[in-house]
Amino acid sequence: MEELSFTVRAVFGVVLALYAAGMFAIGFAAQKRITNVEDYVLAGRQLPTSFATITVIATWFGAESLMTTADEVAHQGIRRSMLDPVGISLCLLIAGLFIAGPLWRMNLLTIPDFYRRRYGTLAETASAIILVPSYFGWIAAQYLALASLMAQFFHVPITVGVITIALIATGYTIMGGMWSVTWTDAIQIVIILVGLILLALEILWYLGNGEWLLGFERLRKDVPEDFWKVANPLTFKEDVMVALTALAIGSLGNLPVQDLMQRVCSSKSDRVAQHACYWGSAGYLCMGLLPILAGLASGLVLVEVPEEGVVTALATKLLDPPLLLIFVLAITSAVLSTIVSAVLAPSAVLAHNLLEPASNLWSRKKLSDSDQLWMQRLCVVIVSAASVVLALLGDSAYELVESSYSLSLVGLFATFVIGMHVCKTPTAAILSMLSGVGFWTWHTIAGRENFVGLSIPHELVDTGISIGIFLVFPSSHHAQEAI
Repeated sequence: MEELSFTVRAVFGVVLALYAAGMFAIGFAAQKRITNVEDYVLAGRQLPTSFATITVIATWFGAESLMTTADEVAHQGIRRSMLDPVGISLCLLIAGLFIAGPLWRMNLLTIPDFYRRRYGTLAETASAIILVPSYFGWIAAQYLALASLMAQFFHVPITVGVITIALIATGYTIMGGMWSVTWTDAIQIVIILVGLILLALEILWYLGNGEWLLGFERLRKDVPEDFWKVANPLTFKEDVMVALTALAIGSLGNLPVQDLMQRVCSSKSDRVAQHACYWGSAGYLCMGLLPILAGLASGLVLVEVPEEGVVTALATKLLDPPLLLIFVLAITSAVLSTIVSAVLAPSAVLAHNLLEPASNLWSRKKLSDSDQLWMQRLCVVIVSAASVVLALLGDSAYELVESSYSLSLVGLFATFVIGMHVCKTPTAAILSMLSGVGFWTWHTIAGRENFVGLSIPHELVDTGISIGIFLVFPSSHHAQEAI
């Protein structure tokens, strides 16, 4: 990546500092709207379609969508886009069709609340224990991505970058909760769109020697043919299975998660929740095509394609300093919007479904509204700190994201998505969760990518086992609560 001058870096630093200050100001203003846990976690269930759609898109459009996908596509082609954006976009469509309406009508605060009503308190606790750590890898990947950007532009050590980013994101999330997330998302999504469009236009302009349409034509002709294929004919079976696994992880593994549930239940009606998912699905896919374009074009624009940081390398080469500043703000916005959403989601579950019941049992009295809010904010700090530790332990962003998605897929998909429409016993739900997570843990510890004796990624088999165990039990006519 080309080195920026000291003056340019100084200007960028000042602007980013002002940007962070602006986010804190929004968080401080949002704090005035918080009177109880429902305000903090679900923005008082008042979001219209516009805000609900924006926050749905911003929740997932982070480091994976903007940076990691471009890196993967740059080296292996569009087959690496099955997880994100294709899988996430499909997830939002499925949510709108089958999940959003029934979930909103249940008037829940968290996903484990569904398990308590449907299967009992033991299932509630089990689902919370699965759900909370499933976010740590996702949050850690965002920290690493933005810290990497700071290292490239400002020579900030990764460790310092991760801790600084965590402090900023945690700070304004603590103050305003879901209201902070919603208001900052509205600003950040505009910056993201402007930055992405600017980079895409510059790429096409460069490839077409001043003609955008010629840039498209060159992209189609000069990018290796294999990069346009989801599966290589020589390794067709293996590639198809890998693509299907990534698609399943992205589309199905994101259905039983707290951040999607929060956006659905923050909407002011079930119809708004459904429409937000539909618009979010279309908007997410359109935005996700731009990083794919960057990844495909990298080999034609850059002399040497880096293993990581393809998007920032392209931006530095093609954009003048003022436009580059906008793009840096776009990346920062994308990652921060995802971080605050991802931190708030497991924090709500940890506080509401694990620590709060434990406190009530210990003290033999229900926590007051102010104590519940205090516990929610404390859990934001706990989740953020745990994710920082994971980020500093080191791993690739793609692997962190994929593993975090996988856990919710293998452990919760059957009992949540199928269980929303089919009544089963608490025993069926608990055994289904334990079997999916158990097999996934065994495969992960053993370092096995495929199921024993089969050329099938173990995540698909683990999920199949969880579904099979859930369905083999007879239907229950005495479910905790019908939907």
